[in-house]
Amino acid sequence: MTLRNPLKLLFHLSLTVVVLLVGYKAYLNLFLEDFSSVHSQQVEAIYQRVKPGEPVSFAVVGNINNSIGVFEDRIVPALNRSGVDFMVSAGNAVSGGGEDKYRALYGTLSHLEIPYLLTFGPHEYEDFGSFRFYDHFGPHFYSVRTGNVRLIFLDSTGKTPWRWQIRWLDDLLNQDTSNARILFIGHPPLRPHQDPLFDQEDDYLQPAAFRDALLDTIAAHDIDLVFSANLATYSEQARGSTRFITTGGAGGLVLNNDTSFYHYVRVDVSPDGEVKHTLERLPIGQHPVLKTLESLWFFIYSLFYTGYLNFLLLVAAFTALTIKLYQVIFIGRDYYPDYDLDPTPWLERPLRVALFTNNYLPFIGGVPISIERLRRGLSGLGDSTLVVAPSYRDQPRQEDQVLRVPSLLAMGQNREFRLANIFLARIRHRVRAFRPDLIHVHHPFWLGSLGVFLARRLKVPVVYTYHTRLEHYAHFVPLPGLLFRNLISHALIKRFANRCDAVIVPTYSTEEYLRMIGVKTPTFVQPTGIEYQRFQSVDPAEVDRLRRKLGLGGERVLVSVSRLSNEKNIDFMIEALHRLRQVSDRPFRFLMIGDGHQRERLQARIDQLGLQRKVTLVGAVPPEDMALWYHLGDLFLFASKSETQGMVILEAMAAGLPVVAVRSSGIDDVVRHGFNGFNRVAAGGGFGGGGLIASATLVMKALCCLESASIGAASPMALIKTDRSRSSALAKSDRTCPWTRFLSPGCPMPIRNRT
Repeated sequence: MTLRNPLKLLFHLSLTVVVLLVGYKAYLNLFLEDFSSVHSQQVEAIYQRVKPGEPVSFAVVGNINNSIGVFEDRIVPALNRSGVDFMVSAGNAVSGGGEDKYRALYGTLSHLEIPYLLTFGPHEYEDFGSFRFYDHFGPHFYSVRTGNVRLIFLDSTGKTPWRWQIRWLDDLLNQDTSNARILFIGHPPLRPHQDPLFDQEDDYLQPAAFRDALLDTIAAHDIDLVFSANLATYSEQARGSTRFITTGGAGGLVLNNDTSFYHYVRVDVSPDGEVKHTLERLPIGQHPVLKTLESLWFFIYSLFYTGYLNFLLLVAAFTALTIKLYQVIFIGRDYYPDYDLDPTPWLERPLRVALFTNNYLPFIGGVPISIERLRRGLSGLGDSTLVVAPSYRDQPRQEDQVLRVPSLLAMGQNREFRLANIFLARIRHRVRAFRPDLIHVHHPFWLGSLGVFLARRLKVPVVYTYHTRLEHYAHFVPLPGLLFRNLISHALIKRFANRCDAVIVPTYSTEEYLRMIGVKTPTFVQPTGIEYQRFQSVDPAEVDRLRRKLGLGGERVLVSVSRLSNEKNIDFMIEALHRLRQVSDRPFRFLMIGDGHQRERLQARIDQLGLQRKVTLVGAVPPEDMALWYHLGDLFLFASKSETQGMVILEAMAAGLPVVAVRSSGIDDVVRHGFNGFNRVAAGGGFGGGGLIASATLVMKALCCLESASIGAASPMALIKTDRSRSSALAKSDRTCPWTRFLSPGCPMPIRNRT
């Protein structure tokens, strides 16, 4: 018989396990009896079995360690057949002090047909087990008299002050009239003659003052036997009239040699106090496989007693596995497009598009500007738009197509980064009333997540445009930088992108990045468009007026446009210009257009390098005036490491500027070395070394090309400078604006061309 679907079998098996787990837990809580003060019950049972004046016999075991395969299955039946009156554990009856271990021990001891007493040892104390021992069994140190035998139990863990115990023991023995006295303590007071394997100083009774005081008390009061555990061995030695026995073979790991083996000790005491003990060696050699299976079973068994939290986690894990298997097995998924879907209705009628963004005008940045261009482009095509964005202090008073959301938190030097209140009900009401055909999100978190949520509720497709390399913004996040940069940022983008119906990227390098991190959502490369005509048609008189205002003469003007932030790598450009001044005597002026929280620090660095006359931090410039500033320049510099395309590079090309840029994602897709710029400098080169030298060299080369062009020499850069149509080739390579491309549900991205 051939098993057609093994996953189906696994699904039903997982479902059965979940049901059994829940049922067994219900049985444990509803039908299994709890236990407390067990020692009081056991002492009463011992009194019933042993009468005054009668001989006493009992078995002593050590290091049970919650053993099932050895102690419960082999030693317990032997004790039931031995004829002893009761059993005593010399310590380490549990493998740890957790509630699961105590409950498992109680279940194991229930198989004994004789009473038992436990010593509070080091394993009983572990994992906050002291209060569990006290609650379930009784005090940590105590004394029991049965027949003419005094049994004394001490605490060697440090939980009870040892001086208190010594005074108590001395008072007890001074008043005791028993014919025999036997003491139990978890840690051995003496070292065996043959050192056990892997033993440590902490395995013996500590501190030394406690050990010395105890030995003196034992010698002073003629104690017959002292039993200890904590070592996987059997050892017997005499000190005066007292025999010290270490027994550790009741279930824990042993070596099966002359000193380490499974055993128990039988003690017989006559009515007149004569004490005899006999070593009962057990020929038990558990197979390693069986030992492993026992450990696995005990782990599963113990999970039922670790509290509701662990139980719920276990059930949740099996439930999640069950659900996942159900989805894989029983829910079919078609990974191919629906070829029967007719996209014509989507192409012929106006669309209603809701755009969700975490920043928007008047905040100046690449994303807000591209969203505003997209909004105006869609409006020009007859589509309806609704932009959901944070509120700003200087925002326009009247915005019919924008829903401003109040902020919960404002961050940044100028409070430019806003954490919008996504919990407002009016956002959902306004979006529902807008009835979008498509939701377009521009950030993988916060308002972007709200957009995905509303798209699912409204049953409309959601498209995500990947604008920014998020890993370069770790300095804005209150998390360890490496954790966010190397793990969280990529996981966030992957998870968010896979929740969307489509992803738009501006360059092929960003598409490759998404594929490498595991994004499976259909991804489409669509460069962010610019209004290139606006950057080509500029009034020369306005340019000359601006040149006079800035005091520009005959020097070459270098321009860059960027937010003054860490991820924009502005320090690199400043250091490169400093190096350029050292190696070249060509006059130049660098205009850095943009503002940000790093402005004061960057200005201080400029002053430190003595570049005040060479480098000017212009500040923010309104988007409508940018064409004038581009036309001031002879060369455009760009060093950002966080771009997915670099829209300002296209704007510079449209204005006829050659470009010198670093090699980085997005930029390398736009700048063609030797054709429309130079880009042979790596973004991660650092400030010192080859990166700076290379960047300065590239700027020098570009300046040389400009000089050559001015006297008519032919060069690639001269072609760019003299032929504006070529300089803007990338900017207008696709005359169809990017906002005319949208993904319809279940079909490849159609092109709506309404020009």
